[in-house]
Amino acid sequence: MTPATRDRFNAIRQKVEQGGRLNLDEGIFLYSPEVCLHEVGELANMVRERINGNVGYYNINTHLNPTNVCIYRCRFCAFRSDLRDPKGYVMSDEQILARGKEAVENGCTEMHIVGGLHHKLGYDWYRGLIETLHNAYPKLHLKGWTAVEIDWFEFLTKKPLKEILMDLRSVGLGSMPGGGAEIFHPEVRDQICEHKANSHKWIEIHQAAHEIGLKTNCTMLYGHVEQPYHRIDHLLRLRDLQDRTGGFQTFIPLAFHPENTKLSNIKKPSALMDLRTMAISRLMLDNIPHIKAYWIMLGIGTAQTALAYGADDIDGTVRHELIYHDAGATTPEMLSVDQIRQLIVEAGREPVERDTIYRHVHRDPEDFKNWSVGDEVAVSMTVS
Repeated sequence: MTPATRDRFNAIRQKVEQGGRLNLDEGIFLYSPEVCLHEVGELANMVRERINGNVGYYNINTHLNPTNVCIYRCRFCAFRSDLRDPKGYVMSDEQILARGKEAVENGCTEMHIVGGLHHKLGYDWYRGLIETLHNAYPKLHLKGWTAVEIDWFEFLTKKPLKEILMDLRSVGLGSMPGGGAEIFHPEVRDQICEHKANSHKWIEIHQAAHEIGLKTNCTMLYGHVEQPYHRIDHLLRLRDLQDRTGGFQTFIPLAFHPENTKLSNIKKPSALMDLRTMAISRLMLDNIPHIKAYWIMLGIGTAQTALAYGADDIDGTVRHELIYHDAGATTPEMLSVDQIRQLIVEAGREPVERDTIYRHVHRDPEDFKNWSVGDEVAVSMTVS
């Protein structure tokens, strides 16, 4: 670093050490290539350990993408399909219930449910999917429907947001994922997903969820056409909402995967950019308790390293993920519990299984002693 850069970074370090809050200009400055990545990571790690100690969280989860047919044509998406495209699909009730059965038999505590906005399926289909799964498997936490889907439900039903959210909660919705945020700033959003729910609507929906007691996650899709200013602006909007509601559990920075998208000419973010974004996110989002290194997108090695760059969560076993594998992710389809725990141990952290709302899950180690990917396993567990 030049002397001027060193002085400015030291001022930021002092502010963070004293529990101060970083501003827009300071966040943008940390993206400067003149600022040492390792030192940014070291600072983020200090905050991470201040909040979460030496824990490395994981969960046993599965994904459900019940349809890929979607009215939107977001330029960054490789998952969506047209109705008559051979790639398009809609899962039947039997397939959905079979996925729930598989999840429970494999010890999952969470099902992550997102999909396309199918213009031939009404709100009752999306609502019924939650109700059917919850009635059949009431102990399985259903984390479902992004703000983009909730916005679509509002369009379909013409009902107020809170009424829709309370209705979904009444039939079994446990929490919401953070997808659909992408980048909030209209300079970027208009380029990559101009017809989708805008930033104001995304924030309005998550605020409504928080106000009725639904916890949610939040995300940022980076590494496409945005610049550091847009990323920091995005983080500050999330931080502002968290100040008002306290309803976000976890922030997940999502690295853009260009393959099979309309932005395939863009180079995928480097591991160094992934780690810098992870660290800066931890430093900017001082009021969100958890930062997740989503190994599906980052790759296993980068996700491990991220546990020293601000992240305290590596996600989970992740059965049946489609969205990022369709976009070229080369990570495994899933990991076993032993593999997840070993990754965390290798990173120097203490592996702790959590449920969706970050209660610790305690299991009999014998349940997974000889378990491998694809095996069914009967489990006994408690949460605290």
